[in-house]
Amino acid sequence: MAKIKPKKQATLSDIAANVGVAPMTVSRVMNGNGYVSEETREKVMRAAKEMKYRRNGLAHNLKRQRTDTIGLVLGDISNPYSTELANAIRETLSARGYNLFICISEHSAKEDIAAFESLVNHSVDGLIVATRSNKGGDEYLKEIVESNVPVVVIGRDFQHKSVDFVSTDNLNGGFEATRHLIDLGHRRIGFIGATLSGGSSLKRLQGYLKALEQYKIPVDERLITGRKEAISEVPGYSTEKMGYEGMKRLLSLPNRPTAVFARNDFTAIGAITAIKEAGLKIPEDIAMVGFDDIPLAVHTSPALTTVRQPMRLQGQLAAEMLLQRIEREEPEQRRERILNCELIIRNSTV
Repeated sequence: MAKIKPKKQATLSDIAANVGVAPMTVSRVMNGNGYVSEETREKVMRAAKEMKYRRNGLAHNLKRQRTDTIGLVLGDISNPYSTELANAIRETLSARGYNLFICISEHSAKEDIAAFESLVNHSVDGLIVATRSNKGGDEYLKEIVESNVPVVVIGRDFQHKSVDFVSTDNLNGGFEATRHLIDLGHRRIGFIGATLSGGSSLKRLQGYLKALEQYKIPVDERLITGRKEAISEVPGYSTEKMGYEGMKRLLSLPNRPTAVFARNDFTAIGAITAIKEAGLKIPEDIAMVGFDDIPLAVHTSPALTTVRQPMRLQGQLAAEMLLQRIEREEPEQRRERILNCELIIRNSTV
C-alpha cells in the first residue's frame, strides 16, 4: 500500500506570493511588529486562513530569543578578498560564542533577496552584508532593518539611520594608484573592471578619473573596459577572466596603454596573463597596478604594485559593530568607519 505523503504546510513565502507582497511584510503581520497598512494586513490574514497557515512554534520562539548565529552575505566568493573578510568575521564572532552562516550573492538583486530571506528565515540574530548596492536588494534590506533585525554593511552604498557602515577610502585609493602611474611618466593609462556608463558609482573608477582630471590628461573611453552592463545597473564583480579579456581588448588598440590600473588584484592577475601571452614585459612595456593587496599579490611575477586595503580590519569592525547592536537594548544612530588605504609599490611598476 502506497504511503500517503503529508501535505506541505503553507509558509510565509507562500502567503506573500498569494497576496503579492514581500515575505517580510507577511512576517510583520504575523509577529505584530512594524508598520503594515490595514488593507494589506486584512489580505494577509485572509490568505493565511484560507491556506490553513500554522505558525511554527519553534521558529517563533527562536525569533523572540537569540540563536547565537549571524548571517553573512558575500559576493564573488572566488576572490581572495572575500576569504580574508569572512575569516576575520568568523574569528571575531567565534570568540564571542556566535556561529556564522554564509550566503553568496554574486550577480543580481534576485540573488541578494534570496540570500537575505534565507538567513532571516533561519532566525539569525543579525546580518552583515558585503555585496554591491542595487535597488531591489536595498528595498528588501530596508524591510529587514525595520523589522528590528540588526544589520551592518561593508562597502555597500546603503543608507539607513540604524545601519552601520564599514568601508575603505576607495576614491582616494583609486586616485593614488593612478597618480603613481602618472608620476612615472605614463599618460595612456587603462582601467579594467567597469565601463564609464555602468561604473559611474564605482569609487575606484572615480579616483582614476579624478587623477586624470587633476593632471589635465584627457579621458579616452577606449582605455576603460569592463563587463557590458545597462546604465541602470551597478557594475558587477570584477574577475580574473574580466582582467584577461579586458587586457586583450586594450592590447588590440592601435595605440595601446603603457600602464593599467585594475579594479582589484584578481583582475590584475588576469591582465598580467594576457600581457605575457602577447610577448610583452611588465613593467617595461606595460606597468600594472591592482587594488586590495591579497596574499597572492606579492607572489605574482613580477610582484604586483597595489593599493592595500585593511581587509581583515573591515571584517573585525563589522562583526564588533553588529554584536554591539545585538547586545544593547537601546538603538544607536548610524556609525560609519572609512579606513585608509596604502599604496604598496612593487616590481610591476618600477
